[in-house]
Amino acid sequence: MDKATTIEKPRQSLAGLWNISFGFFGIQIGFALQNANMSRIFQSLGSSLDDLPALWIAAPLTGLLVQPVVGHMSDRTWLGRLGRRRPYFVAGALLATLSLFLMPLSSQLLMAALLLWTLDASLNISMEPFRAFVGDMLRKDQHTAGYAVQTAFIGAGAVLGSIFPTLLDKWGVSNTVAGGGIPDTVRYSFWFGGAALFLAVLWTVLSTREYSPDDMARFGESAEHPDDDTTLRALASRTLTSSVVWTGAGAAVMLAVAEWSLEKEVYLLGGLLIAYGLASIVAIQLARRGSSSNMLANIVGDFAGMPTIMKRLALVQFFSWSALFIMWINTTPVVARNFYHSPDPASSGFQDAGNWVGVLFAVYNGVAAVAALALLPLLARSLGKARTHMACLLCGAAGYASFFVIKDPKMLVISEIGIGIAWASILAMPYAILASSLPQRKLGIYMGLFNIFIVIPQLLVATVMGSIMKAFFPNQPIWTMLAAAMVMAIAALAMLRVTPDERTSTAA
Repeated sequence: MDKATTIEKPRQSLAGLWNISFGFFGIQIGFALQNANMSRIFQSLGSSLDDLPALWIAAPLTGLLVQPVVGHMSDRTWLGRLGRRRPYFVAGALLATLSLFLMPLSSQLLMAALLLWTLDASLNISMEPFRAFVGDMLRKDQHTAGYAVQTAFIGAGAVLGSIFPTLLDKWGVSNTVAGGGIPDTVRYSFWFGGAALFLAVLWTVLSTREYSPDDMARFGESAEHPDDDTTLRALASRTLTSSVVWTGAGAAVMLAVAEWSLEKEVYLLGGLLIAYGLASIVAIQLARRGSSSNMLANIVGDFAGMPTIMKRLALVQFFSWSALFIMWINTTPVVARNFYHSPDPASSGFQDAGNWVGVLFAVYNGVAAVAALALLPLLARSLGKARTHMACLLCGAAGYASFFVIKDPKMLVISEIGIGIAWASILAMPYAILASSLPQRKLGIYMGLFNIFIVIPQLLVATVMGSIMKAFFPNQPIWTMLAAAMVMAIAALAMLRVTPDERTSTAA
């Protein structure tokens, strides 16, 4: 369609912004329950502190596999009245709700680990299309507002999910189990979270109407995928050198595990590098044969051809999410050991520490909800999006570092304020920058690929951090907070290379 005949997308009202993102409120309740309670559940079922990173591997691995696939498929889906992204909202919500209802019934560690895998996969099926959904539904000048509202719902949902076990404890629900096990406070919280997740997602599905491919064409933002895709042609012209390098790097990692007796979880990292190297070889061969509809070739081609601004933001994501995952795994053992002096999971002090961690997580999420609507727009107008994100990440680094100077667990609320400001920006600013810079017809796949740089650092933390802590700081999880502060500061410095006006250039 000629540019002169295109029309502008309608501007969404506040109610429209609410409806578009309300489902994320429920999804984040599920994530908050997972993040704040899974280490507690694992330890209550008999896991040792050293085994926690290995058990958490399931969650990021499912995201790594699910998000690019769902992004690719949702870009190419149109089911009439149900739309493009909403079918994935519904499917993921149903599976996540079932997982949340079953999780607190776990009687064995293996059952809990498998349900964590299923829960994280289900949440990712719903979550990934929500990122693209904001870009689909909003004009470019509303992207920042759209992702800010989404972040506010993420914060609000996380507050509710994080604090609910503590509220139940105050209302008289049992917070301990004789002989160990999952307490009723956690059990009932997961059941409540499952119902809330499904109802919130259902609200967005029923209250929104997606723009059809014809509508997108009228807006000049075609959602169609022409057969002569330049990305696949670029992939077909690539040599196999980088694929061989990826495969060799994976083999080297696996040999290093055997040679230096590293933690066995590091084998997974080597296996993933080998898998990507082999997958890229297959994808290149498919592209050379002209297989334009093959999912693997399209995903690998889009990954290899990411725009420059996306590559630079990916580095920022890598370091900032490394810090977050360190926090999610280790805050409960840190607070229990260093502030409550109760490292034994069967003790009442450990369970009290678990409840306080839920409150702390609620604080940083509540701060994020407020900061997304009040602080980020103000900073973005005066500093720009990139500098705003840098400043917020530095606040997060200071929050992690403060764990070393604070002695009273109640004062950790101050630490969570800095972390909450960083969390608000992490959830809003990178996506606001990207949504205005990426081609609409590939918004789903690019958002899915971007989230790989959320998943990979989680896998590295889960595989490598355990080895480092066991070798240098056994039974001293407080040092993980120093690592979190350092990598968050590196993420802030990496923002110096991000300039939002680069648009869709693919230059290195």
